[in-house]
Amino acid sequence: MTQAIVALSGGIDSTTVLAYVLQKYGEPVQCVSFTYGSKHNQYENEAARQVASYYKQPLMEIDLSAIMASFKSDLLKSGGKIPEGHYADANMSKTVVPARNIIFASILAGVAWSNDVPIVALGIHAGDHVIYSDCRPAFFYAMNRAILYGTEKVRLKAPFLNVDKGSIINWGLLNEVPYHLTRTCYKDQPVACGLCGSCQERLEAFVLNHVQDPIQYEAQNGPTENTVSYSRTTP
Repeated sequence: MTQAIVALSGGIDSTTVLAYVLQKYGEPVQCVSFTYGSKHNQYENEAARQVASYYKQPLMEIDLSAIMASFKSDLLKSGGKIPEGHYADANMSKTVVPARNIIFASILAGVAWSNDVPIVALGIHAGDHVIYSDCRPAFFYAMNRAILYGTEKVRLKAPFLNVDKGSIINWGLLNEVPYHLTRTCYKDQPVACGLCGSCQERLEAFVLNHVQDPIQYEAQNGPTENTVSYSRTTP
């Protein structure tokens, strides 16, 4: 019996959640990735395939690109240029995809319900709270209640809901999560830019753990220990 469903984007957070869920609930775990028209979709989907293969778990790929083609966001191919700068900067709000996690969680709940899977695990975390309203605790708890009431059997889990990215990576390093396979950059290019907010947050998190990020970057002048403040929370 499938123990859980994990929304697997191929990024740091969802990959760590997959490792966490496998440890906590066992195998098999059904991974699900989405194609929704983002600029980096082809690269994160390939990362999701590699991560799922690494852990020897099945991956379901769902295409929502037609449905979300009219959505307004610079993260999407139909939108403007991906902004550069720190993840907490106001301009990063341009990368918000309206209702994305509402849509994803609803579909995942339907998949879970249809296959008698009791748990859907999401990779939302404290670093997302600044600009993404559908990653905040209030949203998660409300969505969890709605899904539980609507299905009478499926629950949402977010193991890192109140955990920062540095602490997520700390847990992942201790548990040998394959970060070399992951994709974080928002830009439509095979090599991570190192300049967008998503890259900056990732680089900062590795600096805080005194470990070099195992992936390649186009820009080499990333954060240093002198430019980031330390914070750690326990998952």
